Amino acid sequence: MVEDISMLRQAMATRLQAIDTSFHRYLYHAINWENRLIGIRGYRGVGKTTLVLQHIKEQMPDRQTVIYASADNGWFQTHTLYDLAQYHQQHGGTHLFIDEIQHYRDWQRDIKNIYDDFPTMHIVFTGSSMLQIDASSGDLSRRLRMYTLQVMSLREYVQLETSVELPVCTLSQILSNPVNVSSSVSEQITIQPLFESYLRHGCFPFYREQGDGFPQRLQETIWQVMDSDWPATDEVNYATIQKAKRLLMVIAESVPLTPNMSELFAAVETNREGGLRMLYTLERAGLLALLMREPKSIGMLRKPNKIYLGNTNLMSALSANPNIGTMRETFFYNQLSASGHEVSLAVKGDFIVDGQYTIEVGGASKTFKQIGNLSDGYLAVDNTSVADGHRIPLWLFGLGY
Repeated sequence: MVEDISMLRQAMATRLQAIDTSFHRYLYHAINWENRLIGIRGYRGVGKTTLVLQHIKEQMPDRQTVIYASADNGWFQTHTLYDLAQYHQQHGGTHLFIDEIQHYRDWQRDIKNIYDDFPTMHIVFTGSSMLQIDASSGDLSRRLRMYTLQVMSLREYVQLETSVELPVCTLSQILSNPVNVSSSVSEQITIQPLFESYLRHGCFPFYREQGDGFPQRLQETIWQVMDSDWPATDEVNYATIQKAKRLLMVIAESVPLTPNMSELFAAVETNREGGLRMLYTLERAGLLALLMREPKSIGMLRKPNKIYLGNTNLMSALSANPNIGTMRETFFYNQLSASGHEVSLAVKGDFIVDGQYTIEVGGASKTFKQIGNLSDGYLAVDNTSVADGHRIPLWLFGLGY
């Protein structure tokens, strides 16, 4: 039997008191909180913990029915998740929130047993973007509603900075009516300075508390992902982690990289199979974006045609002088991918989106020379406030979520 859990309750109360509810990430209102088993995964620092605590603070006034705990809390050194759920249920509890679930060994087994044995218990857990649901875990994947919290969009960053709530714009709305959409935004705010600052630090909400220390803090987060989250989700040894770190830095100095695999993997002293596994792991962690000419196939480790860092803030954290052209391309790829679009490498232009739209990304002087007269060809151009036909401001593609 578990002894009194006042320590966990006090920690929860302290965190709830400090939590700010003035700004909500896009996923907050998209989650169906009525589901009995909810998972929320995402990169470190994107706001998973804040999102969960905001929900408890705003929607669950009877705190005796709720327990929130982080799986890396020392309490779990001598107790199990199942013990906690059983104690909570016996004392009138109905909701269990577990943060950073990857730090709890055999978490899938315990979550499944809690779900089965306590049918009135609602379970919400958060975890690393590297978190995967093991097929061997029985019926867990069929019971679970898994959500992914992406890095902040430009639209969210604008709201956080200015309190102006721009509407979410689908790709179809942007491409079919770019003049009206861009004009509407430009009438409310001066977007270009916000866009430029977003590229440097706007992907992660914690930039506000870090100030000038944000790049250093983001670097620390990157190494935490590799040193802590990766071993917690996969069987990986120290030597492989060190090679993957070196691989990341080699790529960071060269992005966008059209890779020569032999040279790339030789630089980190690994073979082709090991190198590809590292690349795909780094992509799963949100640190890299692997661009293909053809849509990706589940389970296949294919050579990428082009490699980017996962978002523009990573570029600023890992490179002293990130290339602005690469920044623009990385922004476009990140925001469209995060919105759920399939983005591939184009034969003409930079990207093919959803197998239909050809997009060339560039500065204000960019012309249609590279994409010619393609009917579904568009320019995504920087330093532009209002669209002109198929010439669309690049920042507009940051309003997708």
